[in-house]
Amino acid sequence: MTDINYTEINKNGLWNNNVALVQLLGLCPLLAVTGTVINGLGLGIATLLTLVISNTIVSSIRHLVRPEVRVPVFVMIIASIVTTIELTMNAYFHELFNILGIFIPLIVTNCSILARAEAFASKNKILPSAVDGFMMGLGFAAVLILLGAMREALGHGTLFADSHLMFGEIARSWTIVLVDDYSGLLLAILPPGAFIGLGLIIALKNVIDKRIKKPQPAIAINVSTEAAV
Repeated sequence: MTDINYTEINKNGLWNNNVALVQLLGLCPLLAVTGTVINGLGLGIATLLTLVISNTIVSSIRHLVRPEVRVPVFVMIIASIVTTIELTMNAYFHELFNILGIFIPLIVTNCSILARAEAFASKNKILPSAVDGFMMGLGFAAVLILLGAMREALGHGTLFADSHLMFGEIARSWTIVLVDDYSGLLLAILPPGAFIGLGLIIALKNVIDKRIKKPQPAIAINVSTEAAV
């Protein structure tokens, strides 16, 4: 690809080709850990970093890897990056790491990461590849956070609960209580609630896309056929 359109890359990552809403990839961690905003934010940042770093490395070695072995090489690169992120989270965000559990190492199996390495990073220079990884990761993280906010608000009546798990003790007071003495909606925090929430977000995106693509009504122009005298 010789001409890089960064605007198109941004649109694809955030909206037109969003990993979660259009490609429907990475749904297992997306639905499993989005019980709160902080959980979604933690996994979203980890996935974003993996996409950016893996795309950058794959792009930098794209001329050195033979086509026959490129997929195993890409998988090894992604696995190494995820392992580094996993160990870092275990060291500095141990409680959050325990909550996210197996879904941190399972980032390796997220098809969107290998797909971007194969479809984009292996064919483009380092800068556009890094931007592509960042925007794809940002779009995925945005859906994680939005779904986490919906489920936390309906299930617990709060937002940003347990912020200290990511931002330290100073963030213990960041919790926003939406409803006092809220008994909670159990469905929202159970797996079916995640499926319903994601379905509503996808439906909303489809409605917006349909309205954007709806043709504008033609403006009628009256042309007089009466000949001038």
